[in-house]
Amino acid sequence: MATKTIDANMLAKMFLAGAQNIEAKKEFINELNVFPVPDGDTGTNMTLTILSAAKEVTALADVDMKNLAKAISSGSLRGARGNSGVILSQLLRGFTKSIRDEKEIDTAALAAACQRARDTAYKAVMKPKEGTILTVASGIADKAAELALETEDLEEFIPAVIEHADEVLQKTPEMLPVLKEAGVVDSGGQGLLEVIRGAYDAFLGKEIDYSAIAPAAGNSTAVKVSVEEEKEIKFGYCTEFIILLEKEFTENDEHELKAYLSSIGDSIVCVADDEIVKIHVHTNDPGLAIQKALTYGQLSRMKIDNMREEHREKLIRDSEKLAKEQAEAEEAKKTAEPKKPMGFITVSIGDGMNEIFRELGADYIIEGGQTMNPSTDDMLKAIDQVNAETIFILPNNKNIILAANQAKDLVEDKEIIVIPTKTVPQGITAIINFVPDADAKSNEETMLDEIKNVKTGQVTYAVRDTHIDDKEIHQGDIMGIGDAGILSVGQDIAETTLEMLEQLVDDDSELISLYYGQDVTEEEADAFTQEVEKLYPDIDVDVHCGGQPIYYYVLAVE
Repeated sequence: MATKTIDANMLAKMFLAGAQNIEAKKEFINELNVFPVPDGDTGTNMTLTILSAAKEVTALADVDMKNLAKAISSGSLRGARGNSGVILSQLLRGFTKSIRDEKEIDTAALAAACQRARDTAYKAVMKPKEGTILTVASGIADKAAELALETEDLEEFIPAVIEHADEVLQKTPEMLPVLKEAGVVDSGGQGLLEVIRGAYDAFLGKEIDYSAIAPAAGNSTAVKVSVEEEKEIKFGYCTEFIILLEKEFTENDEHELKAYLSSIGDSIVCVADDEIVKIHVHTNDPGLAIQKALTYGQLSRMKIDNMREEHREKLIRDSEKLAKEQAEAEEAKKTAEPKKPMGFITVSIGDGMNEIFRELGADYIIEGGQTMNPSTDDMLKAIDQVNAETIFILPNNKNIILAANQAKDLVEDKEIIVIPTKTVPQGITAIINFVPDADAKSNEETMLDEIKNVKTGQVTYAVRDTHIDDKEIHQGDIMGIGDAGILSVGQDIAETTLEMLEQLVDDDSELISLYYGQDVTEEEADAFTQEVEKLYPDIDVDVHCGGQPIYYYVLAVE
């Protein structure tokens, strides 16, 4: 029998299953990244983005299409990290805007939502590039529109869309030469496909372990899998234990046990190994579950939580927290100082780098960058803390600029100007050239002009084998990375850095700034600086302790 519609409860399950699936596949997606650097990668960023929305969804007391759409859109927008996460949040934003007023979704509504998702994401990217997650999203939209004219059966529609999305993904190396050279498909496109595959599993009724997206509750391992939480909790006791098997636990035994647990409760997880079986069930009679389990062996790590009591306590805690926050907000309004004309937020990591920005006048430093891209919500919280009419944001990483711009679009009471600094040296140059007596527009123009004169090099190690920029790279190699790609590869940090520096310095160069990381000693940095001064006697050389992780040296040539 054909399935022609999806209601809000089913869509919520599908969304959470999609989040669960990309969380499970994030390391695989990370491995597809072209640059083999030890960064917070695509899989991680997309997972953190969608998990932020998943937490909003699991917190819903009543699920209808409108509040589900709001939870997904708001949660993903605020939690977006990295370019891939921001694009995913825009896809979800467009999709949910399209379906929020529907009672149920059919193939035509799904097709319209996929098209709006595609259009919203493309608009969010200043220079859309084909061969990326956007291309896969576009392929999904086109195929969905075609299929909506041919079938009303979602059981035909969804797998056909997934199959086409995979075909488009496999073609991305032909669209982006850098993917073909590295021998990988686009990681963002792969991430999007994993979300949809997970959603389809839930649509088919497959058993999903939602533990990765369950809200944290101390050290509890309780699994919250039901999004249609009722005002009155149907099964009151979250029951968990491990069966230490005393006899063979066959596939028939597993089906029998699951069927029994289903008869006395819900939210069932039954994971069997050769010697143990892990059980989780929500039930009104934990004793029945325990009695049944004892027929298979001894029990260990038993835990029973009263969910009704926990729910009441949570409501009390939440109301107390809200009252406190409102009181603090009112008090802050009363004592607020007048806003200064302009302020700065910068993204930085490493004690030395942070101190440099503080000395140059940064009002708020967001810890992050290469190893962890800050979310849009991190940006919004920082904006709240800076008491200025106009705030300049220095992302200092190309993978953070979209999140900063997304935060800018969500702020109404302050003017936000994002200076698209792609590296820390560009950020330092921007803030150095800030003139307090000039207006915001003049300062923006000056900073944009000055960062164009900064050539940046960063030295780190490879986390996997790959071939890129006509260079064969092996795990553990030292890499010198310039603004446009990998400039040098070697075994020695100093030699690789000098080889990179040679490609950055030209006849117009006047200053080399060196920032050494936490894995380089002061003595090593001083010795290296002396080598640089000998090679370039007519250029000023400054050395600073950056204290940054991952990168042995970050340097700027101006």
